Amino acid sequence: MTDTFSPTGDQYALRLESDGHVVTAIVTELAAGLRGLQVDGNAVAETFAEHESPPSACGITLVPWPNRVDGGIWHLDGAEQKLDITEVAKGNASHGLLRYTAYRPVSVEPHALTQAASVFPQHGYPFRLDTTVRHELVVDGLIVTHTVTNRGPGRAPFAVGSHPFFRVGSHDPATLRVTLDAATRFETNVRSIPVGTSPVAGTPFDLAGSPLVGDLDIDTCYRDIAQDPSGHRVTTLTAPDGSSTAMWQDESFPYVQVFTPRNFPRDGVKGLAVAAEPMTAPANALASGESLIWLDEGETWTGSWGVRYSAAVAA
Repeated sequence: MTDTFSPTGDQYALRLESDGHVVTAIVTELAAGLRGLQVDGNAVAETFAEHESPPSACGITLVPWPNRVDGGIWHLDGAEQKLDITEVAKGNASHGLLRYTAYRPVSVEPHALTQAASVFPQHGYPFRLDTTVRHELVVDGLIVTHTVTNRGPGRAPFAVGSHPFFRVGSHDPATLRVTLDAATRFETNVRSIPVGTSPVAGTPFDLAGSPLVGDLDIDTCYRDIAQDPSGHRVTTLTAPDGSSTAMWQDESFPYVQVFTPRNFPRDGVKGLAVAAEPMTAPANALASGESLIWLDEGETWTGSWGVRYSAAVAA
């Protein structure tokens, strides 16, 4: 933890040395954000300077909804709920209620950090949720575990997401190939609100064939994602030399948003980046109800995702 002023608050430097490998990460007080991750000196996640705010929501935690709520409006037992409009350009409530909240440390270890923050009852969301985020380094990357507990009366609906951007070492993102075996995507309107779903096979949104990131210009949510033998859904970025970064999601996170902006600021220059955002529900879930999690009073939910780096195999 440092004493330097930062828009993201205290900075927690994590380090793990194991089996000849060195894994490091920086986690922020603000939004329990991931501000950097390296495995053996290879960048696995995008970073930004300590004096900067997270560009494009880089690395932040999204609770009690990821993505957007259409016009900030949803209904609870027939009563309209009106959230603050935080994406003014599109007229939506965006990225939950803890985006600008300080998470307090609960457990600080050299290789792991658990932080906590609460959502308190307010207009548009009349529930009390206590949440934690645990970042734990492992020999090839990172495991992130989220918990949510309903501390108020009545059943509380919510969804969880994270907004990490990934790298494969120093490789140009345009040269990476992205692989995601998903069958369905959400179609959206000009305000980024889902209006339906469609199959991706044979379309420019089909990532099963490992297209070049440089050929993509998407901000798309996928569902119906194939699971590997461990039950994980995996999005993989592979560099020309065979090194790779893979983001996995457990069964609690059945959706992923793949985002390839051209204006991500890296070393003072705006360029291409790629985000793979694990989500428990799609955009506008509070309004649509799709995959919302409902907790009874005192009940706790837990879900995890993670990232692993694989070095190039020597010829």
